[in-house]
Amino acid sequence: QVQLVDSGGGLVQPGGSLRFSCAASGRFSFINVMGWYRQAPVKERELVATITSDDITTDGSTNYRDSVKGRFTISRDNAKNTVFLQMNSLQQEDKAVYYCNAEILGPHGFDDYWGQGTQVTVSS
Repeated sequence: QVQLVDSGGGLVQPGGSLRFSCAASGRFSFINVMGWYRQAPVKERELVATITSDDITTDGSTNYRDSVKGRFTISRDNAKNTVFLQMNSLQQEDKAVYYCNAEILGPHGFDDYWGQGTQVTVSS
């Protein structure tokens, strides 16, 4: 069974930083796109950042929502099946539950997997 376990949330002051990590475990052969999404109260879940696989046809290219460009950085360690999100200059608008996501090739084909979510609170 494939699982994503994310960690790293917490309380931070405006302008502060947090770093998330999310590791995939279980029986699978390949991880395609990995990413982070967030959901604030009474809002829909939204994409924060994604990173493609780092293979011979792609270069681990990244994609960010406009509001986090220049502040957040997504990266991955394929050897450890882990994706990271470094968040700097956090603002109150960043307060949300953050979920990692990965498209993973398991025994039955590609499927979408989600982490359990981790809360970020930005408050002075």
